[in-house]
Amino acid sequence: MWTLNRPGHTALATFRTCIGRVRNPDLRARLEGVAQAVADASVAFDAAAQRHALHEIAREAIVGGDVTTEEMEKVYTRRMAKKGAPGRDVYDDIIGSSPQGRCPLCAQRPVATLDHHLPKAHYPALAVAPLNLVPSCTDCNKAKLDAIPQSAADVALHPYYDDINGQQWLVAKVIETCPAAVRFRVVAPDIWDNVLVARVQNHFRTLGLAGLYASEAAEELVNVRHQLVEMHATGGMRTVRAELRMRAASCAAGRRNGWRTATYRAWADSDWFCDGGFAPEG
Repeated sequence: MWTLNRPGHTALATFRTCIGRVRNPDLRARLEGVAQAVADASVAFDAAAQRHALHEIAREAIVGGDVTTEEMEKVYTRRMAKKGAPGRDVYDDIIGSSPQGRCPLCAQRPVATLDHHLPKAHYPALAVAPLNLVPSCTDCNKAKLDAIPQSAADVALHPYYDDINGQQWLVAKVIETCPAAVRFRVVAPDIWDNVLVARVQNHFRTLGLAGLYASEAAEELVNVRHQLVEMHATGGMRTVRAELRMRAASCAAGRRNGWRTATYRAWADSDWFCDGGFAPEG
């Protein structure tokens, strides 16, 4: 997961922008009447997120005692996410906040939507709160579904509040098959507490990152195999290992826990791979 800067938009300003064109007098009056409740919900979210305690936020069906969940969901879908909607500029700004347009949750696929960190179906006051909206790929968004955290260990990693890249935690191992494969897993640093370990493992499992990264590593091998075959023919496994270690170091400088970093490290550490295991015939 990548860490992102928090959006510069407030929940109150975003909500007011979104409802600015509501024509139905009754609906507009009721929406305007819950604006402070929306702002307060975002403040509570921020405080809980900083403590990694979003499981403590209570679910609700009615915002401010006057606006239904369905009505709040429509504020998001029709008045923020829809092209030409009054809140679309905020939507697009958040969408474009992730480096290289990549999903910060899987760090691989392109951003295509906004994920509600706490689902709007159960936390409608946060439906357009920027702190609750994370740029995401479609697959990660679907994988998270409407999961509701029941404990601290269930709280999903949040790119605005969690930074897990100070230490190496993603590791890989070469599987001696034909063609060669790579298996990924989480190895928690000693300084992580049990709650963070559980949260990272849940993130890795829920989003199916082991399978995604294994597929990407297989494609990477296709792209570099010819070069490795030629290097092995002229310099043997020592030359191959030196090249793989150099690539691992280069990748690590950019993404310490990127799948490429873990892949090249695993390849370099494997005698079998360096001595020809990368070849199509094994």
